[in-house]
Amino acid sequence: MKKTFQLNVSNKNRERQVDSIKNEVRKYIKREKSKRPPEGFNFWAFDCKFGKTADEASEIKFVDVTKFIDFAASENYDSFYLELIARADIKKVKEKNNSNEEQNDEEIEEN
Repeated sequence: MKKTFQLNVSNKNRERQVDSIKNEVRKYIKREKSKRPPEGFNFWAFDCKFGKTADEASEIKFVDVTKFIDFAASENYDSFYLELIARADIKKVKEKNNSNEEQNDEEIEEN
């Protein structure tokens, strides 16, 4: 998704427009995550950029997307550019630590 969002739309409340934008972004993320990753990959990661315009856009963390949308609204931007590009990646599965599980089991039995 590469899109310039308008925050000031006639006949719409600004807060409602911000909520509408967040909803559109969440729907896009959900749609992309529901797709099956290519063979050899196990999840979708997102490369994100945010700025007043496409030329001014800089990279941001995926978890900060809604914070930047709120920031744009609080700074009274008329519009902002948001880029979300899904890419397949490999997430390493954490191995369970058996010693921690055994300690937790012993604590439960003592109580």
